[in-house]
Amino acid sequence: MMRFDGKVALVTGGSKGIGLAAARFLAQEGASVAIISSHAATDIANELCEMLGDKRVIAIQANVSKAVQVQEAVQQTVDSFGGIDMLVNSAGVQRYGDVVDTDESVWDEVIDVNLKGMYLASKYCIPQMRKRGGGAIVNVSSVQAYVAQQQVAAYSASKGGINALTRAMAVDHASENIRVNVVCPASVDTPMLRWAADKFKGESTQEEVIQSWGKMHPIGRVGTTEEVAELIAYLCSDAAGFITGADIKVDGGLLATVGVKLPD
Repeated sequence: MMRFDGKVALVTGGSKGIGLAAARFLAQEGASVAIISSHAATDIANELCEMLGDKRVIAIQANVSKAVQVQEAVQQTVDSFGGIDMLVNSAGVQRYGDVVDTDESVWDEVIDVNLKGMYLASKYCIPQMRKRGGGAIVNVSSVQAYVAQQQVAAYSASKGGINALTRAMAVDHASENIRVNVVCPASVDTPMLRWAADKFKGESTQEEVIQSWGKMHPIGRVGTTEEVAELIAYLCSDAAGFITGADIKVDGGLLATVGVKLPD
């Protein structure tokens, strides 16, 4: 018996990056999974179903910042699989700019997708978890909830909000056997990271930029989506039954160092 047999997971941002890795991992461990994506992702769901040899993965197109669409996605998941036990909030966008240069529309987009989207998915999934006697929510944040590089005002604000929201939900719903935790990755090899590498590569190649970013981490490389997904799966599992309100860094030691090298 696999650890998520009979369980149902809804994964926002589940068509790529950390969300896709989490959806795949949970499905491989026995869960039925609904992938929520802003674009059509039926092909991805079909690939996962083919890999699993059954029809335990569906794709639902929805904008996580729109209440009606999120509510409908949750209901479709319940109609398909009978309930919801796990929610992985992984949908997110990255936009660059300081507060002066960031247009209000861009600010709203980042906050709406990254933070409001988690509020909405949680708002509509938690009542379904209550019906099942509890559940687990894992939010995907960033090390930029704690520290900021230049030109990420909206993104950093959204990630700080995610961590605060996680703590609030953990306190509010612990008595209902609903655990809420947040994972905070540093640089992880995702489509978002590669988009950023292309944006700032200059005369370098994409791979050279990613390798240089990896060297900023004491472990000497960027992370993989699978490494984050394994942690997400653990936090969703019964083995993590006494963990709630936690913020866990998956950062290759990045936040453990001041980044000042001693002279040779």
